[in-house]
Amino acid sequence: MALWLATLAAAGMLAGCSHRKQTPALEYLPDMAYSPAVKAQNEDPMHPGQSAMRPPVPGTVPRGFTPYRYAAQDSLLAQRDLVNPLPRTADVLGRGQRVFMTYCVVCHGPKGDGQGYIVPKFPMPPSLLSPKVSGWADGRIYHVITRGQNLMPNYASQILPEDRWAVIHYVRVLERAANPRPEDLKAAGIPDTAAAPAAAPAAAPDTTKGKP
Repeated sequence: MALWLATLAAAGMLAGCSHRKQTPALEYLPDMAYSPAVKAQNEDPMHPGQSAMRPPVPGTVPRGFTPYRYAAQDSLLAQRDLVNPLPRTADVLGRGQRVFMTYCVVCHGPKGDGQGYIVPKFPMPPSLLSPKVSGWADGRIYHVITRGQNLMPNYASQILPEDRWAVIHYVRVLERAANPRPEDLKAAGIPDTAAAPAAAPAAAPDTTKGKP
């Protein structure tokens, strides 16, 4: 009898290890395997009048995401608090140029002077080379990119935070190119005509000589 039981148990174990088996012989807790599925947009049968897809808890943010704490009207606070964390390297400037030529050039133009492709169909945007914008701190420009200003929408969903800082570095390059310093002209081999003294005009010939 014991031998027969041992033989039967061994046969059962061997059958359980077969690769040809498609369904389990015995199911434990079948309700977990065959639970009713509810689509996210459908009504929750356990909570009538509510969607099966639960909204996130207020204040929830995605993992790795840092909320931007400044409101649209807090430009002066952003100007005071925010500092560009990126060094002004060739790689950063190259990245800033690529992002500028993708998102900013349409309105502000390749030189940043407001002569973008939308002009004259739409109003000319402010020049990034103006004394007003040139005098802004990097944090304020970052705030305008993030929150928008006047007719300019925000670009928070299109441009990553680090790319916004890179664009600001590139805007500083455009400002410097529009208003070069004497050392810039010297490095480029261009004479500084503004600093050179103007040549004295040639004296007019004296036509009174020889006359009585």
